[in-house]
Amino acid sequence: MAPPLQPLRRITGTSGPSRRSLLAGVAALGALGAAGCSRVPTASTTDGGDLLDRLRAAGVVRLGIAGEIPFGYIDKNGELTGEAPELAKVIFKRLGVDRVQPVPTEFGSLIPGLNSQQFDVVAAGMYVNAERCEQVIFSDPDYQMLDSFIVRKGNPLGLRNYQDVVEKKAKFATGTGYAEIAYAVEAGYQESDILIVPDQVAGLNAVEAGRVDVFAGTALTTREVVKKSSKAEVTEAFKPIVGGEPHVDGGAFAFRPTETKLRDAFNVELAKLKKSGELLRILKPFGFTEDEMTDLTAKELCGG
Repeated sequence: MAPPLQPLRRITGTSGPSRRSLLAGVAALGALGAAGCSRVPTASTTDGGDLLDRLRAAGVVRLGIAGEIPFGYIDKNGELTGEAPELAKVIFKRLGVDRVQPVPTEFGSLIPGLNSQQFDVVAAGMYVNAERCEQVIFSDPDYQMLDSFIVRKGNPLGLRNYQDVVEKKAKFATGTGYAEIAYAVEAGYQESDILIVPDQVAGLNAVEAGRVDVFAGTALTTREVVKKSSKAEVTEAFKPIVGGEPHVDGGAFAFRPTETKLRDAFNVELAKLKKSGELLRILKPFGFTEDEMTDLTAKELCGG
């Protein structure tokens, strides 16, 4: 994101809080995962890196995750799942790496953890933006994402975008570290007036209780959280305005800058999954629809 808080997927910068809350127990699982995994030497000795060869030899790839539903998390049975880990399982299998091993951490620690070799790949649905592209290299996005609002039933204020929120002087909320903070500020909303809540569940509760008029989040997370609500609904997805232009975010896998061979091989398999339609089949159980499929490239999202 170009404003003070850059869209990350959801987040700001690389050291800020997670866009979504960590699941209970993730920190402990992370410690166990880090201690229990065999470290694969990843220093590049050839142009483009040799990590893929090393992963094939070891038979396992370590995935950095941030405990965020539906992107990458440990489920109630202690199993790794989420859209990014499930996709990683398929692609790395095709690349000759049979197992994936989770290394949970906070979202803001993903890029530092990757570059300090705590894990091999970031598999957390991370938004691609120019700031991050200076620190890591990304695969092409496996999904795109628009925003939407949680409002009271009937949308009494007629809120459809951030400009409406400003014009109607609506009480506005979004989540800790969310990209939507920057989008609202760019539209003219005072940052000091924004109610910051932990996640979309807390946002729904705030709308239902009448503490705010609107909660902003991704189209996917908002539509999922309102499914059982009798008091709230989700608005139609829309593109926020960034730098005066409609903006679409895209989430992808991140790799160390030296490992272009691994990133390129990953992209080849990802493109095959997109073409066959298998990508949507893998992501659909996590709430993704045809609307979230994309042909965006990392180059476009990196700004060049």
